[in-house]
Parts: sequence; structure tokens; C-alpha cells
Amino acid sequence: MPIEPQTRTIDGLSIRYAESGGDRGVDALLLSPWPESVYAFEPMWDQLAEHASLLAVDLPGFGHSTGREDLFTSRGMAGFILELADAFELDQPHAVGPDIGTSALLFAAADQPGRLRSLVIGGGGAAVPLQLGVELKDIVEAPSLDAMAGVEPRQVIGAVLNYHERHELPAYVREDYLSAYDGDRFVPSLGFVRAYPTELPALAEVLPRIETPVEIIHGAHDPGVLPVNAQYLRDRLPRSRVNLLDAGHFAWADRADDYAALVISWWKGGYENP
Repeated sequence: MPIEPQTRTIDGLSIRYAESGGDRGVDALLLSPWPESVYAFEPMWDQLAEHASLLAVDLPGFGHSTGREDLFTSRGMAGFILELADAFELDQPHAVGPDIGTSALLFAAADQPGRLRSLVIGGGGAAVPLQLGVELKDIVEAPSLDAMAGVEPRQVIGAVLNYHERHELPAYVREDYLSAYDGDRFVPSLGFVRAYPTELPALAEVLPRIETPVEIIHGAHDPGVLPVNAQYLRDRLPRSRVNLLDAGHFAWADRADDYAALVISWWKGGYENP
């Protein structure tokens, strides 16, 4: 079944999403990574849809959903994720959030224990002090983003997408990713990672109290978000496990079959005894 994006207004924002349809008896909320969209889940969509009713979402300000300044932080986005689950009447869903979903979902699990059945995260900043590749660290720590004002978003995002190692993006998917940040949408989206220096220390304080089961899937040679972030979380989350895949940053695309197999095994009972 192909992904068919739709839009819905939630909290005054136009939110793009896609559903798998059918009732599998369990819900799964899939959060698009940056700089991608709901199509990031296309390589494993049919596999995952056999085991849960899927709802994939472009978070506010990312993909093709409209944004708001207060949501470009992990804690702000966590609140919206919980609102999103309520708006779609998801009954204790599993949540999958690679990349930016990592810190946001962890805050959501800390804020409302038990609301999310389990988390699958990874590929997002978590460690304190920051453990990021040089290019991403420079963006996070730059005094301002004035230098980015004249940058063509398609060039920057195109360069990021070139870090895919095995998966060849279909032309319509690449265009969907690129067009998502046309106009003035690109620079504001960077606010999420630029908030890491204040957000991640606050996250570190709540990690030991999160009882939601967490599976961390990370690319073993991720050049942007270093794999040490995965072990950092494993060492602090009481109910968690780590899987490192032979991939760079885009593990969910480059190792889609392996990624899907881990998620499905987790949903089928692995989360009950991580």
C-alpha cells in the first residue's frame, strides 16, 4: 500500500500525515526525521503495517507541516506529540522517532508516563557534552545563523541527503524532501538542534526516571550524530536496549529491512523485557 499524505489542522497548524488503514489492534506513531518527511518510512511501510495501524507524521516545522517557534525545542515538541496522539485518538501507541524524534519522544515519555507503549529512537542528539559531527556541531554552536541567510536550502539539504549509503531515493521522494524547505522554512528548522545545549542537560536529569521501554537503533558509523549518543542513552534509561546497524546516519533507509525487523520484533514482545 503506497503512502498517501493528507493534512489536518491541529492546534492551529496544518499537519501532514499518512495512515496505513485497517485495525491491527495496536497503534504506532511514526515521526519523520529531519530533513525528510513521511516518505522516510516508505521502504518499510508495508512490513510495519502488517503488525500495527500506522500513523506517520511530519512534525510542526518539518517536512510539509507548518511550524511555530515554541515547538522548535525538544520539550516543546514533546507536548505537541502528546497532543497529536490525543487528536488521533491513539490508544497507547508504540512510537518510532529517529533523528529529531529521539529527544522529543523521551521528554514526552517523561511528561506522561504510560501514554506511549514503547519508543524506538536513535540518530538524534542526546549526550552531554554534545557528541556531534563537526558540521552539525558548528551549526549548533554558531553565535547566530546570519551566515545561512543567503544559502540555498535545496543545496544544503541535497548535500545532507547524499549521506545515504545504499538507499537510492526515488525522484518524487527527493523532491518532496527538498520542496519541504523552500522559501524561509529551512533556517527556523535548525532551531531544534540549536536548542540542544539547553535541552539535553534537562533531558539528562529525567532519563533515569523514564520507565517506558526504549529501543535505540543507531548507525554504527553515523558521521553527524555520533554512535556514542546511543550508548549514553542505554546507560541511563532503565528499560532500554541498543542495536547498532552497519549504516551511517540514515539507518532507517539504508538498512530498511534490518531496521523493520528490529522494530517488528520489539513490537511483538521485545519491549516487554528489554
